[in-house]
Parts: sequence; C-alpha cells; structure tokens
Amino acid sequence: MTPEPITLSPSHAPLAGEYLPGQGPARGFAVLWVHGFGSHRGGEKAAAVQRECTRRGWAFAAFDFHGHGASAGAMHELRATGLLADLALIRHFLAGRGHTQIGLVGSSMGGFASAWFAHHHPDGVVGVALLAPALGFLGRRWDRLTPAERQEWQRTGRLRVSNDWVDAELGFGLIEERDRFRPTDLATGWRTPALLFHGWADDVVPTTDSLEFLQHVDFPRVELRLFKDGDHRLTAYKDEIAAEVGRFFARLLGEEGSRA
Repeated sequence: MTPEPITLSPSHAPLAGEYLPGQGPARGFAVLWVHGFGSHRGGEKAAAVQRECTRRGWAFAAFDFHGHGASAGAMHELRATGLLADLALIRHFLAGRGHTQIGLVGSSMGGFASAWFAHHHPDGVVGVALLAPALGFLGRRWDRLTPAERQEWQRTGRLRVSNDWVDAELGFGLIEERDRFRPTDLATGWRTPALLFHGWADDVVPTTDSLEFLQHVDFPRVELRLFKDGDHRLTAYKDEIAAEVGRFFARLLGEEGSRA
C-alpha cells in the first residue's frame, strides 16, 4: 500500500507526514515513527518498521518535526517543548482516525521526544521503542561548550552545529529548557513498557544515556539491548530491530502468538 500524504496545519506552520491505515484486528492501535535531529521521516530504519507494521496489519505514521524535512519552520526554533507539541498534534490526528492507542518508535532525538511524551501521557502510549535515544542531549550540548562559547550563544541567540548529517543553527531557547528535561526526572515515575536499542560503538549518543535510564527507572518492564559493533545509526540492524519492535508491541497488545 502507498502511504497517504498528510499535512497538519496548526496556526503557526504546517507539519508534513504520511499515514498507512491498519488492516488487522488491532484497528485502534498505530505505530508512530519519530525521527532524529537534523533527519526526516524517511530512511532505512523507518521503512523497516513500516514493513513490519504492514506485515502485522498495524497502522503506521511518520511525520517530520517542525524545522525538519518537508515540514515548515526553522532549526533555530527547535525546542523540546515544541517536539512534544508536534507529537501531541500527531496524536490528535491519529485519534481522529480511530487510533486511541499508539506505540512510539523514536530514534536519537526522536527517542528523547518519544520518552518524554510517554512520560507525560502514559495512558495513551502502549509502549516505546527507543533507538540510540539521546536522553541527555540538552545537558550534554551545554556541558561540551566552553564558558566563552556559552556566553556567545546566549549573546547571539544562535549556535552553529555541523556534523556528517546536519549544518544548522540552534536557538538559545533550546538550552534554556534543559532543567525541564533532566534524564533523572524522566526516570522518576516512569510507567510505560520500553525497549531500548543502543550501539556500543555509538560516537554521537553515549550508551550511558540508555544505561543510566535503565539503572534509575523503577518500572520493571524496561529492556535494553546493546550491539557490540553498533554505531549511532544502527542501520546494519534495521531489520532485526524492526522485527523485535513488532514482537514487543505484539506482546503488549496480546498478539504475541499470532504473528511472531
């Protein structure tokens, strides 16, 4: 099936995405792919998860955050609160299509956003699968700067970030929110089933982001899988991850014996 292109239009800027309806008995459930920083809703991992959802008859959706991909907005407007607002808008759209239960699959910054969305809305999220989740990316971005760099960012309101995937400017408002999104606060009171994947060779998001979350969370239904030679992108394991994500959500939906 060909995904249906979707444009959500909040007051400030449209959000671009795509949606595939489910064909199986779990019509009230949908999987939402949540992409990473400087990325977009497409890519190999998203496609692998979409194929797994289609195989299982589940609805699937993927959207570009504001300032990313085909969505409107600028990268310097990026805020953690804005990511959560985008996810709330998408959740409202999915509810309008009859999907009152969602499973979030978030990569890197998308893992950060998915985790915090689940933390704030535990009753509406069946479970989360987090790929190299950048749970500490706000504090880490700040901690890596020298005092002079911090002062300059605050003075100009912009910080240039350049790597293999993105060349953009970040607004100072992003870092002003860091105390509202501390990893230890995320773990406190966590009550959503979670499956985490991380590469031991990840040189972008350290494995400590996942390990410390696992260490501090009290909720028992949290699992971490480490790939010894896995890098940040984890594309070499995309099909294995997609299959495990499918089994994870199937167990939560009570379908584990039907399409394993």
